[in-house]
Amino acid sequence: MKLSQIKKQLSELKQITFKLPNGSLVPKHFHVTEVGKISKHFIDCGGVERKEMVANFQLWNANDYDHRLHPEKLLHIIELSERILQLEDLDIEVEYQGDTIGKFGLDFDGSNFLLTAKQTDCLAKENCGIPVKKPKMKLSELQVNESCCDPNSGCC
Repeated sequence: MKLSQIKKQLSELKQITFKLPNGSLVPKHFHVTEVGKISKHFIDCGGVERKEMVANFQLWNANDYDHRLHPEKLLHIIELSERILQLEDLDIEVEYQGDTIGKFGLDFDGSNFLLTAKQTDCLAKENCGIPVKKPKMKLSELQVNESCCDPNSGCC
């Protein structure tokens, strides 16, 4: 999800809920303690220089059960961050602490913001010797190539 998408969703909501990948909800008394811009400048295992940038939200649970973050307040925090940090319309990464600090993607199901699992990946598979998975096909679904010799044609 990009910043423009969360802003649109927040403008239409009465309350904010975040759902973890296991289906449980982040407690309603969470706070967004940070909105930031994270820049990552690195070299992949194939020696290619890369740069990535994301907007980062940090969710935190406090013992403050009397306050709830309302959509208009989070929208204000995002707009302030865009102005001060000069955020573009970046993808959002969410940090949330369960047993350890987890980094999640963000999606929306119509009523809840979904913290989605992120995966690592090799960005230089062609340089690492990792075989590319070929799609499985049923032989019965293959089409005959008319430019090939017919085994009974005598050309082979």
